[in-house]
Amino acid sequence: MSSIDIRTHTAIHVVKGALQKILGVKWTASVYTAGTHGGIAVQCNKKPTDEEMYNVEILSNEIIKQDLNTIVHEIQKIDAEKKWGDAIYDLFPIPQDITVLKIFELPGWNINTCNKQHTKKTGEIGKIKIQKTRFRAQKQLLEISFDLID
Repeated sequence: MSSIDIRTHTAIHVVKGALQKILGVKWTASVYTAGTHGGIAVQCNKKPTDEEMYNVEILSNEIIKQDLNTIVHEIQKIDAEKKWGDAIYDLFPIPQDITVLKIFELPGWNINTCNKQHTKKTGEIGKIKIQKTRFRAQKQLLEISFDLID
């Protein structure tokens, strides 16, 4: 994973945390990174307002400016589930034979099972600019694409 992909991937966790705080979403359906461009699709039962999406961007960038430490735990699956419950999971399943999980944590903001590389601090990400949102009512999905800008 290139350093820019690492920054963009870590930004996905920051954006998800903002979506959780503002829209109350829980489950991620998909994510992607391509250089400085990233995206996340979350299960959502309503189309967000322009103001809500503006606040997602503002809140995400505030977390980045705080230059918070990120933590990656390597922990037995059973212990992770006891500690964090299903909050560590997304809509895409973890194979049954996996017994040790890598958990990304941004304390008080985001916790997710994730085997990708991440920045050590949120300040390394750069600024997030949400470029597009699309609400798919029939699938109950909100798709967000963003770019990292310096």
